[in-house]
Amino acid sequence: MLGPPGAGKGTQAKLLQERFAACQISTGDILRKAVADQTPLGKEASAYIDRGALVPDVVIVNLVAERLKDKDCEAGFILDGFPRTIPQAKSLDEILTKMGRGLNRVLSVKVPKDVIIQRLAGRRTCRSCGALSHKVFNPPKKEGVCDRCGGELFQRDDDREETVAHRLSVYETQTAPLVDYYRRMGILQEIDGVGKIDDIRDRVIKALGEGVA
Repeated sequence: MLGPPGAGKGTQAKLLQERFAACQISTGDILRKAVADQTPLGKEASAYIDRGALVPDVVIVNLVAERLKDKDCEAGFILDGFPRTIPQAKSLDEILTKMGRGLNRVLSVKVPKDVIIQRLAGRRTCRSCGALSHKVFNPPKKEGVCDRCGGELFQRDDDREETVAHRLSVYETQTAPLVDYYRRMGILQEIDGVGKIDDIRDRVIKALGEGVA
């Protein structure tokens, strides 16, 4: 799944995971866990994540290659946040070819810049369980407190408005060219990412050639 930060790729990927019993591979989740655990990889990656830059390709590619070997990916997989650059896409092609697998669809979620900034700048994350809430679209029952576990809600550095603007700039220069890359391969479908989550889900399912239920 392609699209700028805040386009809703992760939400839709989870819905697809439930529908098709496929594994969801989120490089963002993997990296955030490494940063939180202060692993060597996490310390290396945090310097890039904190300023909204991309983590080096070699780190991401190795993480994804290992994840694809897990048993829960045998029935299928959904890539959320990877690849982000043309070199990553080419590395992914090589990995999948060696595994005798391939991509059958690439979805590009389209959302206007002003909507993305509103979505991300209002997002809050629980320090304890990682659950997300939003000051406007999904406010917690008690301000600053997670509805799920009662943990403290905070704004991640990469959700601050100035960092979001930079992340969008990075996306346009380094990740957007993937749209043309996969369009030339004939497997790209563009999705309108504005609206209710269920409506966007129906568009995604339709783009995959599946019936909506």
